Amino acid sequence: MNMFQFFEGAVKKWPNYLYLVRENVTFGDFMKMVLARAATLHSMGVRSGDVVGILSHNIPAFPMTLFAIWYLGGTVLLLDTNLTPFEYDNMTKITKCKFVCAEKSFFYKTEGFQFFDITGADEGINSKLKPAKVKDSDIATLSFTSGSTGTPKVVPLTHYNLIECANSLLDMKQWFEVGDVMYGFLPMYHIFGFAVEILATLQYGAGVVLQPTVNPKEILADFKRYRPHVIPAVPRLFEVFRNKIIDGIKAKHKWLLFSFVLKNSKWMRKVGLGKLVDLIFKPVLDVFGGRVKLVIAGGAATKPEIENFFVDLGLGFIQGFGMTETVGPICISKPCKERVPFAFGGPTTNNEVEIRDKNEDGVGILWVRGNQVFNGYMNNDEANKNAFDERGFFNTGDMVSMDKNGELHFAGRKKQVIVLDSGKNVYPDELEGLFINIPGVKNVAVFEHKVKDKTVSYGVFSVDKDMTMEKLSAAIAAMNKKVASYKWVTHFAMTTEDLPTTSTQKVKHHIVRQNLIDGKYPLRKE
Repeated sequence: MNMFQFFEGAVKKWPNYLYLVRENVTFGDFMKMVLARAATLHSMGVRSGDVVGILSHNIPAFPMTLFAIWYLGGTVLLLDTNLTPFEYDNMTKITKCKFVCAEKSFFYKTEGFQFFDITGADEGINSKLKPAKVKDSDIATLSFTSGSTGTPKVVPLTHYNLIECANSLLDMKQWFEVGDVMYGFLPMYHIFGFAVEILATLQYGAGVVLQPTVNPKEILADFKRYRPHVIPAVPRLFEVFRNKIIDGIKAKHKWLLFSFVLKNSKWMRKVGLGKLVDLIFKPVLDVFGGRVKLVIAGGAATKPEIENFFVDLGLGFIQGFGMTETVGPICISKPCKERVPFAFGGPTTNNEVEIRDKNEDGVGILWVRGNQVFNGYMNNDEANKNAFDERGFFNTGDMVSMDKNGELHFAGRKKQVIVLDSGKNVYPDELEGLFINIPGVKNVAVFEHKVKDKTVSYGVFSVDKDMTMEKLSAAIAAMNKKVASYKWVTHFAMTTEDLPTTSTQKVKHHIVRQNLIDGKYPLRKE
């Protein structure tokens, strides 16, 4: 089975259920939109085997174009909307992408590929056009996971990988019913948003409210109007919701009563005070529309107090762990189970995990294997050699432990990936590859650091003796403009001393970071 056939199966099962909730479009009507878009792309010259990019916010044209490309037998290049023309040109060149379906606001002059207005109207369905013959082993999507400049890692996911992820999401079936409404403001180019807003909705016959922005006022208005049953988000957003709710309750001088009920809601229900609990919680749950039953967190670790807040409200709370290489959630937590910090449950169906090289505390590196795991980075033998073992297990690079119940607990990262508070990933090697080209810079280390309780990408630069803070700052600012703004390094230190390196001349990031903490790099910009 391929992804278009998977979609076709959902349409046959639930033709009259809403798929695009805001637009009042059923599964059956959406199929017609997909076929019309396929006819348009075919007339442009898109054929089986072509790589076609999608560069768009969460609008109906995104999934419509996605399935149209698959109908024609193409491969979809998922493009982050936060990048620069420099990066897009590089990504399309590497993947041999000849068309990019984008919103007009992203158009720019380029000789690398042809833009297509993703919001444009389609003339109609071509009855002579038939779905391409696509095997489940064919590549469905391409995503860049280690930056879009330099020598990137490109993840090809097969139709089989995607469908197996959709099947593993049945592990959450106790929380879903046909016709449920999912709120969709996670970007669909990101694997988390893709998994829940594309794969889960098709698996369960659920509708999705697509939201292209993260404007809190628009989101809250949507909650009130469309009353979602399931809300996936990065932990930081759940923290924002929680803090705003608490501030609102305190402003009404009701926090003492609310906090008491929140802490004691479980036993109050057991002794017959459930109606009182519901009465106290109703105004809070009404903020989310009054029908929410499940929240799903992913992209970063959730603080225990945030998770406990939603669980105490009586909602299901699922923490997922995954990567682009695993089509997102390859491990999920057990709903409504009280856990210690950073727990994310165990592997989903048809996947398995191993913890290797454990220390005395039982913390080791997480390796995963299963139907969701990709087959290897595109044209990158060196990366694949380091990523896989002879048994087919993939090294996530994340440090975890396991408790007596089989729950995994996040302990840190072995690999040098920076995860911002927003859940976005920043890859130091990409930025270091840019900054090393600055005249006067001998070496550079970029790593995750806290500045005023905020996670940032921090740089330490080893420079020639005639380099000044002003010249370095201006050069870094110029280099920053070559990449997406969330990747920018705006906090850095400068030293004329050499950075500590290994015997193979690789920078020892952990030592550099400790030197920074110890005050050994006094020339700093915070």
